[in-house]
Amino acid sequence: MPRELINAGIAGVGAYVPDHVVTNEDLEIIVDTSSEWIISRSGIRERRIAPPEMASSDFAVIAANEAIAGAGISAEEIDLVIVATNTPDTIFPATACLVQDRIGAKKAGAFDLAAGCSGFMYALIVGSQFVSAGSCRNVLVIGAENLSKILNWKDRRTCVLFGDGAGAAVIRPAAPGSGILSHKLYADGSGGKFLNLPAGGSRLPASHETVDNNLHYIHMKGRDIFKFAVRATVRASAEVLGAAGIKLSEVDYFIPHQANVRIIEAAAKRLRLPAEKVLINVDRYGNTSTASIPIALTEAVRAGRIKKGDHLLMVGFGAGLTWAAAVLKW
Repeated sequence: MPRELINAGIAGVGAYVPDHVVTNEDLEIIVDTSSEWIISRSGIRERRIAPPEMASSDFAVIAANEAIAGAGISAEEIDLVIVATNTPDTIFPATACLVQDRIGAKKAGAFDLAAGCSGFMYALIVGSQFVSAGSCRNVLVIGAENLSKILNWKDRRTCVLFGDGAGAAVIRPAAPGSGILSHKLYADGSGGKFLNLPAGGSRLPASHETVDNNLHYIHMKGRDIFKFAVRATVRASAEVLGAAGIKLSEVDYFIPHQANVRIIEAAAKRLRLPAEKVLINVDRYGNTSTASIPIALTEAVRAGRIKKGDHLLMVGFGAGLTWAAAVLKW
């Protein structure tokens, strides 16, 4: 007889952003741009930038410890650590292994997950499967990014958009009818050329030529990403809501990837979601990639906005191309 699946939900959340604030006015000094130009195209007013000595694992550990405390468990009770990141400390060992060691999760397995800015949603869904199957009781999922280290600070099209930070969540069994009600993963590799970091892997190993040609920085075709992101967000939202049997009117909060306020507003308009149900912090942090959804979620939890029984719609999209969505009952 097949084992009955266990409901999986979020038991604790945490987040961290660096102290250093870089405003649009600060960027006007170092690159040919203006605050008005940045705001009109992205809605971003400032972002947090890490000091040179901080790596992605440093962010992840701080966010993880808060999430573990919020779940009311100890690190030794964690069975699995998944870190979603585009900026690992090193290619190997996995950043998740470094985090597992530093937080004292002595009984946990650990691995990294790469799915662009959709990474946290991928990790959340993958992690929930271990809980649902009964093979893990407490899974720690983290989105951590140090994007300032891979930005070309002479390219005004990209350097103004991104910021650093981390967000985390502990997934564990939830009461029947609560937790993650439905989820879906998507990918379209034909769009990989729209957002990438060309060099540093086996296709283009590091060399004088790749460094001289700025191939170790983020490259993005913004218009193509914009069109994809709006379509993907709307499609994924409709599909997971339908699978969960939840109407749009029953959604209490929409937590999208914080890439661009115009993308968020366009998707919310098509979904007919009122502004008060849409969580936005991209104006303060910029695009923190895998960290953006858990940071927004953690801020809402800290502020007491999210209450027991609330329905949350969460959607991520990013390089790959990838996108993912889930509906949760808090």
